[in-house]
Amino acid sequence: MNVLLHTFGCKANQYDTEVVRRRLEAAGCTIVTSARAADAAVVNSCTVTHVGEAKMRGFVRRLARARPGIQTVVMGCAAALDDGRIAALPSVGAVVGGADAGAVVRALGVSDAFDAPLDRFAGSARAWLKIQDGCDEHCTFCATTLARGDNRSRSVADLVAEAQRLAAAHAEIVLTGVHIGTYGADREAGGGEPPRLSALVERLIDGVADVRFRLSSVEATEVDEVLARLMARYPDRLAPHLHAPLQSGSDTVLKRMGRHWYTAAAYRARLVRLAEQVQPLGLGADIIVGFPGETERDHRATLALVAALPFTYLHVFPYSPRAGTAAPRLGPPPPADVVRARGAELRALAAEKARAHREGRHGTAADLVLEGRRAEWHDAITEDYLPVRVPASAPWALGRRRVAARLVAAGGALVAEAA
Repeated sequence: MNVLLHTFGCKANQYDTEVVRRRLEAAGCTIVTSARAADAAVVNSCTVTHVGEAKMRGFVRRLARARPGIQTVVMGCAAALDDGRIAALPSVGAVVGGADAGAVVRALGVSDAFDAPLDRFAGSARAWLKIQDGCDEHCTFCATTLARGDNRSRSVADLVAEAQRLAAAHAEIVLTGVHIGTYGADREAGGGEPPRLSALVERLIDGVADVRFRLSSVEATEVDEVLARLMARYPDRLAPHLHAPLQSGSDTVLKRMGRHWYTAAAYRARLVRLAEQVQPLGLGADIIVGFPGETERDHRATLALVAALPFTYLHVFPYSPRAGTAAPRLGPPPPADVVRARGAELRALAAEKARAHREGRHGTAADLVLEGRRAEWHDAITEDYLPVRVPASAPWALGRRRVAARLVAAGGALVAEAA
């Protein structure tokens, strides 16, 4: 059977798709990239925004048009909350909520009797390692918790073993999940295993050689001094990069969002402290614009916090009401034109900060992981999460997955030279 795989959403979803890929390959299936060559398709869905769900439904409809008779299985977060609309899409034969790879494979009519440990990510220099799933918080805007359930951490032994397999094929491993800062909290009652994210990272660094680890999205106040020390002292092992969801710089809005575990001041203090310890530091955040009840004063508080911190990029999203969440009951969001203007203002500030960080890296050393090739260039990523172009003909980079280089700012981009 030829199977097409397509993923919407986060790194956790990308990990889940790769687990499905490995199971299908072990069962003798061929993974293809063209709908016309596919007998079946697996679409991994996201429920973070209504736009993402709409794109997923459009993709499934296009599959059915491009390949009449194709058998489609939709998995993931949107599938877990399906009200029947996904199941009614053309070609959809099964809807599998969540990340149950075995259920997806069986829904395609393929035997799931093969042991298929994950050992690579197809076509990628970087791999994801999902350390936990679910979330015990209940942010008023978030449907992911409804879809994913409570926090569930994987064992340290299993994670070290999987990381060792992945390290044989990849130069960087990204630790991902739904709320990775709570790793181990569900295991505190017993088992004798390290109960926190920082202890897991130390075990991974000790047990897996010659690979760079990177944290995916993690709450700022859940980054302890151990993680800061590892980033500062061993940037070749733990990338000095943090994506710390902010959502709003207004305490009033944070309270309405149900994000009770930090204030704007606590967020700022933690990241100021981290930036003092770690240089260079890649720093990103998610921000929701136009949350119900957001005032101009709230927006200005967010702008002021962003201006005060050394962000190197931002992901700015308009608020998207999700069925089953509490936020729609808090009242209407600001007018659409106001939301667009606020988003544009934040993105402009983010672009200026990104430019300043790039220019500040001119002439400095970098630890590059080489990714895909485009014409005369290899794409690469630095330890602080900057995209860099590497000349494809550079003799110092030929046949390498990871190289030391010197960065040169050129035309708004960064280009690598021999170190």
